[in-house]
Amino acid sequence: MVVENRSGAGGTVGIDAVAKAAPDGLTLALGSTGAVAVNVNLVPNLPYDPRRDLAPVGLVTGVPSLLVLRPGLEVRNLEDLLAVARRQPGRLTFASTGPGGTPHLAAELLKLRAGIDIVHVAYRGAAPAITALMANEVDIAFLDLPVLLPHVREGKFRALGLAAAARAPVLPEVPTMAEAGLPGVEVENWYALIAPARLPPDRMSVLSAALRGALAQPELAERFLSQGARVIGGGPEEAAQFIAAEMERWGEVVRRANIRID
Repeated sequence: MVVENRSGAGGTVGIDAVAKAAPDGLTLALGSTGAVAVNVNLVPNLPYDPRRDLAPVGLVTGVPSLLVLRPGLEVRNLEDLLAVARRQPGRLTFASTGPGGTPHLAAELLKLRAGIDIVHVAYRGAAPAITALMANEVDIAFLDLPVLLPHVREGKFRALGLAAAARAPVLPEVPTMAEAGLPGVEVENWYALIAPARLPPDRMSVLSAALRGALAQPELAERFLSQGARVIGGGPEEAAQFIAAEMERWGEVVRRANIRID
């Protein structure tokens, strides 16, 4: 196996290379939420259609988003934060890793569910967003749990809520968003093994079995859990159904929040 990093355009460059590859089972991608399910709703002239050009082999892992505060923001919990946002619309700011990314969409979902007005400030990736949050340049951020985990443990950020159905074993003291008082805000940056469309069924079966075998290894699951992620697993049909539901869910958020990528 040879790993080739094809970064760019929120994962679109790498996924496009696989979409245009020969359907022989030899060229695969580790596709994420944005490149596989969000960009089709967001990016004009996307060079591939995920529904037509891609064949999911299976879901690999999911990483929940965590809502955190800057060091100098004096609120105790999610209820306090929402109260400030409602009293002073447009005052609070949130950092993202770029327009249309999972952190951006997570905050837009928060705005829709809570009925608040907070201002988007886009950065070029997670590292600059975290630096800005530490410097009190922005007020809050929704970022992947593994990225924020060391900072929360060191007390640099206060975690208000995990955008997941259940608490994370690595941060058991942090409530879910529903437990904190705002249900309906569940955001997971998931990853799936993706093949080109029209992959022969026998090759799909071999790849799917190999993936399930790898994910069944206890040491792999333990490694994911230690970083705040979880194993998802499942076969091609489950993955296709899950991805279709994610396309619809995030498409609604994009439309309601009027998010555009020029």
